[in-house]
Amino acid sequence: MQAIAWILRLAILIVLVWFAVRNGQEVELRGLPDRSWKAPLIFVVLIAFVSGVVIGLTAWLPTYVRQRREIARLRKGSPVVAAIPVPAPDAGPVPSPLPAPAPAAVRDDQDAHGI
Repeated sequence: MQAIAWILRLAILIVLVWFAVRNGQEVELRGLPDRSWKAPLIFVVLIAFVSGVVIGLTAWLPTYVRQRREIARLRKGSPVVAAIPVPAPDAGPVPSPLPAPAPAAVRDDQDAHGI
């Protein structure tokens, strides 16, 4: 399985290098009046991609931190939640510490749907 992963990584690297070589021409970026910047197209695309990733992670970070704090607060405050074991990343399903609900009682004059 690791051989397939390495072959896939190598294929992606070759495609990226090919893309960079094919898009080596310079482009001119104009920003402020009388200001321009010339750079290879692949560099401009890379800067745009990295900027998007950084902006996305920056926007997501407060939500992530808030959720982690809420999880920690719930684990401290609730004995049921605190008793639930945290599975290892490669572990199988964790059995629930809560008891299974009792089946509903059915009278003789009713069918299973309660009619």
